[in-house]
Amino acid sequence: MILPIVAYGDPVLRKVGVEIDDNYPELEKLISNMKETMYNASGVGLAAPQIGKSIRLFLIDASPFADDDDLSEEDRDVLKNFNKVFINAKIIKEEGKEWVFNEGCLSIPDVREDVYRQEKITIKYTDENFKEHTETLNGLAARVFQHEYDHIEGVLFTDKLSSLKKRIIKKKLENISKGKIKSDYRMRFPNLKKGN
Repeated sequence: MILPIVAYGDPVLRKVGVEIDDNYPELEKLISNMKETMYNASGVGLAAPQIGKSIRLFLIDASPFADDDDLSEEDRDVLKNFNKVFINAKIIKEEGKEWVFNEGCLSIPDVREDVYRQEKITIKYTDENFKEHTETLNGLAARVFQHEYDHIEGVLFTDKLSSLKKRIIKKKLENISKGKIKSDYRMRFPNLKKGN
């Protein structure tokens, strides 16, 4: 089932997600619905807060990036197979120099900005079968993970922009929260009054 994606301005996007265990109700169905929602919106990642659930769950399918000819063969191979569910994820270590990449977000349609993030991270998480993993990610895989991880920490990519950039996009963000935007996928707007 395709779920509505929560728009910028909804308080759920600012909450730190709570950890879940294998007793979480209908987890398999939730993950399946999140995948369908992500693919319907042409996203490469989706976090539970973006569908209104303040839990530490997100999924990533970075395979669309594998077609980028600017990437090394090794990076393309990693991204081609980077399709995972992350539960109760933690970043253990961030290292390397910061690099810039133009990011967007399904909760903030039509806003794309350059964001600096560190190039290498070590992470710990459990998969949908609650098997524990520790991995090191580099480059775009690390970036996509960091973006989705921020969601379960109540952080949005727009928080990482300079104060000047924030002022420039302020009106756009206000319009998104009021539902004054066209989107190719279902959305839920926090400030849309009944009857508008």
